[in-house]
Amino acid sequence: MKTPSTLVAIVAAGTIAVAVLTSTANGSPADDPDDILPGILPLDSPATPRPTATPTTTPQPGTFTAGPSLAPACTGVAIKPGQEAADIVDAYPNGTTFCFTAGLHRITRTIHPKADQVLASDQDAVLTGSVPLTKWTASDGAWVTTGVLPAAYGRSGQCEDNVADICYLREQVFVDGKHLTRVAARDKVAPGTFYADYGANAVYLGDNPAGKSVEMSKTDVAIRSSATGVTVRGLTVEHFATPPQGGAVVLGLNWKVSANDIRWNHAVGAMLVNADGAVLEKNLIQYNGQLGVGQYSTLNGTISGNQVSNNNTDGFWIADWESGGIKTTWSNGGSVSGNLIKDNRGVGLWSDAYDDGRTFSDNQIVDNAADGIRYEIGRNGVIENNVITGNGLGTGRGSGTSLWDGGGINVNTSSNVQVRNNVVANNVNGISIQSRTRGSGPWGKNVLRDIVVSSNQVTMKGGTSATGMVQNSGAVIPAGEVTLNGNTYILDSLTTNRFQKTGQWYTARQWRSTGQDTNSSFRTG
Repeated sequence: MKTPSTLVAIVAAGTIAVAVLTSTANGSPADDPDDILPGILPLDSPATPRPTATPTTTPQPGTFTAGPSLAPACTGVAIKPGQEAADIVDAYPNGTTFCFTAGLHRITRTIHPKADQVLASDQDAVLTGSVPLTKWTASDGAWVTTGVLPAAYGRSGQCEDNVADICYLREQVFVDGKHLTRVAARDKVAPGTFYADYGANAVYLGDNPAGKSVEMSKTDVAIRSSATGVTVRGLTVEHFATPPQGGAVVLGLNWKVSANDIRWNHAVGAMLVNADGAVLEKNLIQYNGQLGVGQYSTLNGTISGNQVSNNNTDGFWIADWESGGIKTTWSNGGSVSGNLIKDNRGVGLWSDAYDDGRTFSDNQIVDNAADGIRYEIGRNGVIENNVITGNGLGTGRGSGTSLWDGGGINVNTSSNVQVRNNVVANNVNGISIQSRTRGSGPWGKNVLRDIVVSSNQVTMKGGTSATGMVQNSGAVIPAGEVTLNGNTYILDSLTTNRFQKTGQWYTARQWRSTGQDTNSSFRTG
């Protein structure tokens, strides 16, 4: 039995040899010369400094801790199941702490906390926006109930299935806690699905509801107000019929939302809106219909230590419309750091449209269907110390494998962006730098300028996976505006085209000849 080991040696002045050797089970080298796979690339000169050390250890998602189990003890005004929480909160002054007791709390209207109030639980309280559906009649192979839907409402958002185009519809249905898939017509109803006929005010199930709990989301928002300094912790918030781009919990100025489980809401789990100084931390934010976390028009907001996973359950457009893990827009300063962002049907972490001075750091971004990180039409950004693996491999409308489709990290028509010290491994592409014609905004014409990619470890081994730059005819990248250097590339072969510059493909050696990555290392393994 042979096992691989790696040998790195200086073989001559100005060269590095990286060989993968096979050895016998007892560790001695194999004699077969065919088992030696060398990969040699010249450095600039013997005096050229070694590339900056890059991170090599992947944090393990299994060690990540977030959610209500982290909430401290709660002492304050008790709110019990069956009571109208919004009325109780309205009746008390600023600064009151409310403790939700164990059990299911039906929220029939949005809770509007006052300044410095605390909404908390240390007893696994569940706030639900759903109502039970109990009156069912058999109907031609399905089961139907009537009189439970709102009036029909307008379309918003963009769906992965833009023919059926039903992702915008807000009501979700759950049978014994299991989320059902919405279908677009009565004749499509089957086990595990439901159809809502707004004209007839009827809901059809494909499963016999006898003896089962059937719930439908109804209330649109759980917690929202313009008050400052609110704290929300230790709660499970689920089954709210949030409209597209709307959050079940909407943070405001200097709010702190921590150690909650925000799940199975129709659109966004948590939204920071005009939420300067707000902190969203250590929450489980999962299985929401569109997006885990959204941020808009916020100064110095902090999104940290959250597990954001399995979002976009209701079929919003995976490749390019606010679906997936976390999206921030029109915000200044602050950070998204230390989060586990995994298995979302969309972009893992997306900065879009005039974010300024934002930092994305120390996140684990794993197995999201579109880009791991997308930094689009922003400036003064830092993307550092993230571990980004297995992203961009989803299929669907607009998905693809070229650098135009993104990669582990995608910097799109932005300026003064530093991409450094990240581990980027086995994504659809490594690092994609895109210059597109994107019009003008508050800073003038949107252009790609001053992008520095350094000290990253990038693994590219399959398909057409590449790192490099693309541009369209109206957005030519001026010389010197993109610099890649001091990186480490781990490749399947040093002779495979794994690099691209504006339509031209390159091997590792050829890529160096373009002036990029002249002080980077390239190896197989």
